[in-house]
Amino acid sequence: MDSTYTDDEQRLIDVWEDHLRCEFADRDAAATVATMSDDNYVNHVPVMTGGCGRDEMLAFYGRHFIPKMPADTKLTPVCRTVGQGRVIDEMVFRFTHDIVMDWMLPGVAPTGRRVEVPLVVVVQLRTGQIVCERIYWDQASVLVQLGLLDPSHLPVAGAETAWKVLDPGRPSNDLIRRTAGGSDAQPPPNSRPEGDCQAF
Repeated sequence: MDSTYTDDEQRLIDVWEDHLRCEFADRDAAATVATMSDDNYVNHVPVMTGGCGRDEMLAFYGRHFIPKMPADTKLTPVCRTVGQGRVIDEMVFRFTHDIVMDWMLPGVAPTGRRVEVPLVVVVQLRTGQIVCERIYWDQASVLVQLGLLDPSHLPVAGAETAWKVLDPGRPSNDLIRRTAGGSDAQPPPNSRPEGDCQAF
């Protein structure tokens, strides 16, 4: 247990981490939904997949999420903020697109390509249960990495977005320089800035 968390905050974390274990380690839809309230909802914001209530979520996790998660999926923690009944996790989500992923890429056939994308999940909890999850990522970055979106004339980037989250010292403003056809800024020193968020 991280000593920087209060007992109440740690209880929120424990419920959330139990939920994650049921999803990604045990791969058990019923156990995942058991961590949630009757009036729960999940929204994968970029594609609006998920559901509301135990029945919808049991169907969603059992048909579209857990069995549609690539075997090599990896979540790399970046930052965690806890308070006011919420856990907010920032992470990098990595996978190989070797199966149909209804929940993230509905209608897209497997490409066999590797994807790395920053992801943020806002989890609301109440009386020891998860009430809602809102999950955000940059779908344009995912589509670039799958070869479905040409970034050459658009202000979008691929896996570099994830690399920059993990290493803030990587160069900034590449898209600006590309557009301007020159260099107008020096990359920052290779150091991680201090922040208010608590690492996992």
